[in-house]
Amino acid sequence: MDIDWAALGSVFGVSLVATVALVGLFSLGVVGLAKRGSAPAQGQAGTSTAASTPATGPAPLTARAGAYLCFALCAGAVAYGISLIVA
Repeated sequence: MDIDWAALGSVFGVSLVATVALVGLFSLGVVGLAKRGSAPAQGQAGTSTAASTPATGPAPLTARAGAYLCFALCAGAVAYGISLIVA
């Protein structure tokens, strides 16, 4: 049995880069969906509510659109990988 170490290293490198890229894209998508609009200030004057009151409201349109784009790119990369395996 003869192992082509250069080809094995190439496959390992491409797999590592693709995995890191897909995880990064998916993480950006999750962060984009986790962004929330700013909440109105609550409490008395002179007290800081920024740390105690979580921001509420829907994600801004640009954050949501970017998140959906990241998820679509992830789905496309997975579909391309499956097509390479099947074909």
